[in-house]
Formats: sequence, C-alpha cells, structure tokens
Amino acid sequence: MALKVFITGASSGIGEALAVYYAEKGATLGLVARRSEFLEALKQRLGGRHGCYALDVCDAPALHAAAGEFLDKFGVPDIIIANAGVSAGTLTEYEEDLDIFRRVMDTNVFGMAATFAPFIPAMKAAGGEKRLVGIASVAGIRGLPGAEAYSASKAAAITYLESLRLEMRPYGIKVVTIAPGYIATPMTAVNPYKMPFLLPADQAAQRFAQAIEGGTTYTVIPWQMGIIAKLLRLLPNWLYDRLFVSAPRKPRGLLG
Repeated sequence: MALKVFITGASSGIGEALAVYYAEKGATLGLVARRSEFLEALKQRLGGRHGCYALDVCDAPALHAAAGEFLDKFGVPDIIIANAGVSAGTLTEYEEDLDIFRRVMDTNVFGMAATFAPFIPAMKAAGGEKRLVGIASVAGIRGLPGAEAYSASKAAAITYLESLRLEMRPYGIKVVTIAPGYIATPMTAVNPYKMPFLLPADQAAQRFAQAIEGGTTYTVIPWQMGIIAKLLRLLPNWLYDRLFVSAPRKPRGLLG
C-alpha cells in the first residue's frame, strides 16, 4: 500500500524537496503552504492527484479543517512532517522586532503542534507504523547572536518534540526530530556569510527520509554538523561566548 504523507511548508525548500522525493516513491501527499500558486504548480508537477491546502500553520482551525479533508479523502497518514518555518534576524533591544519574534515563535513552535494535533487521535486509533516528524535546527542547540527568535524557537521545538515522543511511545507512534544544518533553500539564500557543509535540498530530503524510515528519535543532518553541534554543547559558557560573540548574523527583519 502506498505511503500517505502530510507535509507543511511544502511550496519551496526542504518541504518541496521532500514532496518530490515521496511523490517519486509513489506516496499520496497532503501539501500545505501559504502560497496557493506555488502549491498548485507543485501539485501539477507531481501528477495532480495530491491534496493541497493553502493556509498558514499558525491558523489552527484551518489546519484542523485541512486534516479532516485529508483524512476523509485519503485516510490516516503514515507520516506527518511539520516542516513549515520562518527565520529572521532579531534583536530584543529593537521594539519593532517583537512582532517578528512572535511570528517566528508562532510559526516554528505553535505551528508544529497545530500540525500534529488534528491527526493524533486518528493515528492512535489506526495503529501500525506511524511517524510524527518535526524539523528543528542546529540553531536550537546553542543560542546564536542576532538570531534570538530563531534559536529560541528551534530550541523550543526540540524540547517539545522530546516531550511528544514520550507521550506517543505507548501508542507505537514514533516522533522523529531532525535538526538540519545549512541546507540550500530560499531561507538560507539571504545569509550574507559562508555556510559550512551546505547541503543541496534534494540530497537533504533523501537523508531526512532515511532517518524517518528508520524511526530515528533525533538526528542532525548533515553528519558533520552533528559533530560540531555536540562539541558546541560541551563548550563552557565563557569559551562559547568568546568564540561566537562576533559570529556573522542574519539580516534583521528578513522573514524567510
């Protein structure tokens, strides 16, 4: 039986690459993104048989309605990938950045929970091998300068997914946390600095899918960034501060 996969943030970047990957494997997809024209173009490119839902993941009622439509038309998904996310340079000292801060937190944390929520009862009832997948970031492992909102949101996502993993374990639903390093997407294209181990989105999608299939609880992709992340976590604060206080920053106010 063909896989059923529900993906948010599907109109570009990692989400689009995952949609292409799973479509090529014969999966039936539920595709969510804010930009309806991009979604429709992707749907047609993938054969036109998939469900498309133009909405903002911060809109929980809209997500609930989309989930209900997908369940009615296609059945219970095997994999749900909460990929939708935004990034922006933010500084707390600028009051005008607070609205951006809220938008980043709402999309990257609340939007993830709102994506999973309407499907969990059906997944529990269906049984079998089910996956809830959250796309976090290595930026959530330690706070990066100039990325207060983004780092905070991804740290919250990692911890949220860990809590959810414990809750879902008795039901046989696996929760997979993927923390990407630098992936070549429109979100990273605005970064005005060199990005180590930059991975093309299609290659990232293949590695993500391997981790999802294996039911990995937590992984950093690419692996080189995983090693760096572990080392950063071990650094004492005084040394981390000295090394990263002058690290390059994402431009302020650019939501991507």
